[in-house]
Amino acid sequence: MLPELERFDWGPAGTGPGAGILGDLAGRRVLDLGCGPGRHAAHLVRTYGASVDAVESSPTQHERARARYDSLSGLRLIRSDAVEHLGTAEPYDVVYSVNAVPYIDPRRLLPALATALRPGGTLCFTVLHTNSRGDGPSRVVESRPELLRLAGGGETTVRMWVLTPELWTDLLGEHGLRVEGVDVLDAPEDGNHASYRIFRVTRPVRVSSRPRTDRGPVPHAAIGVGAILHGPQGLLLGRHRRGTWELPGGTVEPGESLRETVVRELREETGIGARPADVRLLGTLLDDVDGVVRMTVAAQVTAWRGEPCDQPDERVGDWRWFALDRLPENLFVCSAQGLTAWRPDLPIDHTPAHFTPYAH
Repeated sequence: MLPELERFDWGPAGTGPGAGILGDLAGRRVLDLGCGPGRHAAHLVRTYGASVDAVESSPTQHERARARYDSLSGLRLIRSDAVEHLGTAEPYDVVYSVNAVPYIDPRRLLPALATALRPGGTLCFTVLHTNSRGDGPSRVVESRPELLRLAGGGETTVRMWVLTPELWTDLLGEHGLRVEGVDVLDAPEDGNHASYRIFRVTRPVRVSSRPRTDRGPVPHAAIGVGAILHGPQGLLLGRHRRGTWELPGGTVEPGESLRETVVRELREETGIGARPADVRLLGTLLDDVDGVVRMTVAAQVTAWRGEPCDQPDERVGDWRWFALDRLPENLFVCSAQGLTAWRPDLPIDHTPAHFTPYAH
């Protein structure tokens, strides 16, 4: 029988930073993933007063742990596949694993680990970096055969994922886990090239946001949209009561997206139907009028239903289709700016505006 641990070892006996890297364990949910005979979990319970779930998939190892620690208060011994347990358990504050992670495909394990760790939680685990023969880690996510020395003597061949620290870091990052540090553990014996890495990982807490005050912002800008409908019949323009020819459009209402504004204004002003998916946002035009910043988002509508007709109580009507080489005089400035953003070759004069195109 293996002796009880006098200190928390992550690799070869007497090496490594101990249990301190796990942080304060009082009152926290702790998981030992791949606990083997349960010695590390029992050490944390006895020495630090931790409450630990110790998971092991091997029936033999699980029975050894039960025979030794089944009556230890604060230790719960669980026989289960690691990923299956992670998928059903409540999230943990601390998860650690001593030399068990390399036996599980990281593409299967890491998504489950990320979900099972609370935001702000700690994950620490040991992986093989270089074996006793001096074979180094792989830069691709593939398992390889490794000799495993058994506690009772003898050897067996197992499959392990022995990856570079950079690759482990990338894989962890893909699942929202941040590597805080990597420690090196080398075998102390002369001629033994075995080297391990301890990964200290956190799941970052989501960053919150809030308004500066309970008061709304001081109005200092106006934002609207201009909808460009161009097809076989020409370009759609309507006449405002004040005499300017304009694209369908208007101001953004609270809660709307820009595409939703285009669809609503088009329906309200012309009776034409479209979907947000049919709206291609071209970019933002920025100018000012009498000290008020004005933002106009030019948008091209690529598909629509129906024909334009005047709508009750709307200020723009008399909708017509115009050829691009026969556009009417007295275009509304915002419409003119939007048209030249869409087609810079159009011979349209207007006051300048800063145009920021959107990437497509």
